[in-house]
Amino acid sequence: MKTTLNKFDEFSRRQFMERVAKTALGVTLLPVGSQVARAAAQGGTAKRVIYLFMEGGMSHIDTFDPKTGSTKGASDPVKADSGSGNIDYLGGYLPKLAKQANKLSIIRSMSSKTGVHESGRYIMRTAYEPRGTIVHPSMGAWASHFLGRIEGVMLPDSVTIGNGGHPGAGFFPPALSPIPITNAATGLQNTRSAVGDDVFTKRVALMDEFDSAFRKKFQSEDVKAYTEFYDETMKLLKSKDLAAFDITQEPANVREKYGNNGFGQGCLLARRLVESGVRFVEVQAGGWDMHNGIDQAMTNNGAMLDTAFSALISDLEEKGLLKDTLVVLGSEFGRTPDINENNGRDHYPLVYSTVFAGGGTKGGFVYGSSDKDGKRVADKQTAPEDFVATIAYAMGLPIGEVVMSPSGRPFTVGHKGVPVTDIFA
Repeated sequence: MKTTLNKFDEFSRRQFMERVAKTALGVTLLPVGSQVARAAAQGGTAKRVIYLFMEGGMSHIDTFDPKTGSTKGASDPVKADSGSGNIDYLGGYLPKLAKQANKLSIIRSMSSKTGVHESGRYIMRTAYEPRGTIVHPSMGAWASHFLGRIEGVMLPDSVTIGNGGHPGAGFFPPALSPIPITNAATGLQNTRSAVGDDVFTKRVALMDEFDSAFRKKFQSEDVKAYTEFYDETMKLLKSKDLAAFDITQEPANVREKYGNNGFGQGCLLARRLVESGVRFVEVQAGGWDMHNGIDQAMTNNGAMLDTAFSALISDLEEKGLLKDTLVVLGSEFGRTPDINENNGRDHYPLVYSTVFAGGGTKGGFVYGSSDKDGKRVADKQTAPEDFVATIAYAMGLPIGEVVMSPSGRPFTVGHKGVPVTDIFA
């Protein structure tokens, strides 16, 4: 059974567990983080992370690295209010973010080896290239492994919001998997039993009785992990903290401020979750694979990103959370500087941009640069491994500590990446 289950990918294993729980108990399982606390080996002021992932390959030239030559976007760049910083302009589709540029740190010198969507997404979440023999952990799972549960918090350690794929806990125990929310508006589904409290309690007791002999006979780490998984789920189902998943409790004007779309409402949900103690939240936004009609596509997606990202930053700041909440924006690669025959831009991994805000980072700051046409890195080339290592550094994770996978192979968070420490205040 163990061998067969380990052949599944992370979401297949999760789906198997959910079906068992749904059948037996009438609820969906809610994975939580490890209870074994680990001390971080280095500093870091980011207690929480919100990772905004632009699926499809975000155009750097039309967003955070605008140009004025032949490769410029259809919309003229807008002057950035970066205070005493060195952010000059943002893409013309981002006027609200331009007014908050004094809170942003932009890396304009990202460069990847892959222009394939699946591989690009994977390495930007794990720092590793995908392999058929192993699944590497995402950042939320690494943080749970090293830091353990936040004391007094019943909610899961990490959450993903959106419809995109995700490596999840990788080779770590399933209990470190992020809980997936496909729709922020509907929140967390199947948290209440459909069979009534009395029947539910009897079923739990019956399952515990059936399982007790098995647990005594097979006292392995895997069995302990699954037992912990169920125990923590039972506690969570009775917790008032589940209200954090319900964005309808926010005033209408707050919900409107984030934008009436899946990504905007996902950012609002992310703010509610980190405010309630969730450590790592990823919010996914699709639609960035702009091979055709990029001006119209950017008009829509740019406004969506501009509205939600700027609302999230201002909201976190107003609540006093921005200083220890890292908001980071990434994508699998950039897009070609030259417009193609369909008035779009194609895949382009040679140079692209990522963005950091809060969590101890500098404001109004640009690290690295591309050349005048946005075709090559001109200064301070930064790899996806460095990007992931920078997030780990911000959280105070021990980047150099080796962790052995169940197959006996050594891994580190951030792989071979070097944190971009220049972006931190």
